[in-house]
Amino acid sequence: MAIFDSDNEKIVAQPLRPKDAATLVLVKRDGDVPRVLMGLRPGSMAFMANKYVFPGGRLDPGDLRIKSASELLPHVALRTGVGPARARGLALAAIRETFEETGMLIGERADAVPRTRAPAWAKFFAHKILPRLDALELIARAITPPNRTRRFDARFFMADAGTIAHRIDVSQNEELLTPAWLTIAEARALDLPGITRTVLAEVEARLGGEHDRPVPFFRFLHGKTALVHL
Repeated sequence: MAIFDSDNEKIVAQPLRPKDAATLVLVKRDGDVPRVLMGLRPGSMAFMANKYVFPGGRLDPGDLRIKSASELLPHVALRTGVGPARARGLALAAIRETFEETGMLIGERADAVPRTRAPAWAKFFAHKILPRLDALELIARAITPPNRTRRFDARFFMADAGTIAHRIDVSQNEELLTPAWLTIAEARALDLPGITRTVLAEVEARLGGEHDRPVPFFRFLHGKTALVHL
């Protein structure tokens, strides 16, 4: 009989090695109350099915070779826990996944954009946008516990919605359904994975003025969740 955890993730006997992944929390502040961009994952998905999440996904090889309009701030790159090249690749993965799942392009307009063999980035560049990395802040890192069917070493970036340079319709997207701008209170009322709820608290604290908060890093050691700060 299959065993599932509290986030409805299947538990397996042999631990898998985590794959690098990245998530982007976009914050819109054009009203009285800040809102974050989230979406509902389909029930058919193997990971986080029927859960509201921030857009994100695993690092692709193509993310490591993409030209950007600006670079990650040094302290942001350092806190990712990897070298500069892979750190910028993670930031670009967050931007690419946000584009694929929500249709929102984070960056700035450019007359000339590079050619690439990476299909998602070719679609991104078709809109004459170069991704911006200097607007991203790292707000959390988390490694999926062992014995799950999918394991990720995820970095959670945060950026202002003012960095959205263009938007396209992705209503037929199969990964992230019904993207919506939600207040913190509205988001908390939804069915959220545990880590998403934790990251939401980080977002709220930063929006409340705690801009220089240390970055929490959640992982599983000796059978228990361990927390350190980066």
